[in-house]
Amino acid sequence: MSNDQQLSQQIEDILVARNPRGMSQIKAALTPGYCLRAAQILQTCIQQKPGATILIGTGFPVVGTFETDGPVGAIALYDSLEHLGAVPVLVCGQPLVGVLAERYRTHAIRVGEHVHIEGETLAALNHLNPQAIVSIERPGQAQDGHYYNMRGENISERTACFDGFMKWAECPTIAVGDGGNEIGMGKVIHALKKLDIVPSVTSADELIVADVSNWGAYGMIAFLGLWQQQDLLAKIRPLAILQYLSELGSVDGVTRINQLTEDGLPVGEGQSVIAQLRQITGFSR
Repeated sequence: MSNDQQLSQQIEDILVARNPRGMSQIKAALTPGYCLRAAQILQTCIQQKPGATILIGTGFPVVGTFETDGPVGAIALYDSLEHLGAVPVLVCGQPLVGVLAERYRTHAIRVGEHVHIEGETLAALNHLNPQAIVSIERPGQAQDGHYYNMRGENISERTACFDGFMKWAECPTIAVGDGGNEIGMGKVIHALKKLDIVPSVTSADELIVADVSNWGAYGMIAFLGLWQQQDLLAKIRPLAILQYLSELGSVDGVTRINQLTEDGLPVGEGQSVIAQLRQITGFSR
């Protein structure tokens, strides 16, 4: 087993060590090394095409706004990819896309209309011409075509469809999820029967599972920093990102309160994951 493969398995263990929603069990349904393979997709984009466009879909609707899990990791990955010379674009629906557009490159997708989206999705893919697509905590369509949250509530009217970007793209796709109802979970659909959720059937080339989806982004950044010999993880400021999102109206996806937490966990948990990843990649010594 290579050093990178061993490191990937260490990272994968760290990402599900708390296991609040059963992702440690779902991890067993994936071929080990998925963090490594996902990061290699991004590394190849950076190496082969300077200024490569990488789409990052994020934003999970909660009570008329968006949750903190997803955008924090998406922004961290955006900043890392931009630092390395790529051209990341955040793809999301309202209200998230509207507030992020002041600071980041964005592409808006329509909320609540999921039937006749193939044409506009293909047009967007043709226009943006991505070399890779990443989904971080995006709702994924269930078998019936609708979207459901962790409580089993149908949130289709408040959800923008990113699934088509994953299905119809000609480039590699990566997904990060933490509960079973997100894009990418179709890759482990049989294992999801153990969970009390309405599962997503939308798949991806590589799936990363984590206790909090934001943390899955950190797993990929850990490899990118290691290969570039740059401590990219040290540049991530989860609290600052949470404060920025809170001012824009975010809520915690579990508590549904505007607070500086991720899925009911204090920001210190995410900071601890970053510290662990920096330690095993050799940057904290």
